[in-house]
Amino acid sequence: QVQLVESGGGSVQAGGSLRLSCLVSEFTFSRSCLGWFRQAPGKEREGVATIYSISPGVLSAYYADSVKGRFTISPDNAENALYLQMNSLTPEDTAVYYCAARRASGYWDCALGRGVELDRGVEYTYWGQGTQVTVSS
Repeated sequence: QVQLVESGGGSVQAGGSLRLSCLVSEFTFSRSCLGWFRQAPGKEREGVATIYSISPGVLSAYYADSVKGRFTISPDNAENALYLQMNSLTPEDTAVYYCAARRASGYWDCALGRGVELDRGVEYTYWGQGTQVTVSS
């Protein structure tokens, strides 16, 4: 049974950093999309960062415009884990963050910017329970 378990959320002041972790079980990273999504109170879920993974490497990584240059997504194929390094956090980053996974035919399945619905992760099969990130000003 595929399971995704996030950790690393918490409260931080604006300008601070957090590193989210997602441990993935019973799911191989090869030829898959792995991603981080978030949902703020009163808002729709949105894609934050995704990768197209071909073990042992990452073929492509994609970021929402709002996090480019501040967030970095990275997998650890050996540990079957996915990370999101978040720097220069702002109150607008406050949300519940979810990691997700799906099988992919190619990098095009994983890209962000393909449309609002797709960027919400509707094609992703497996989801974690979420971890809260709160950024105070």
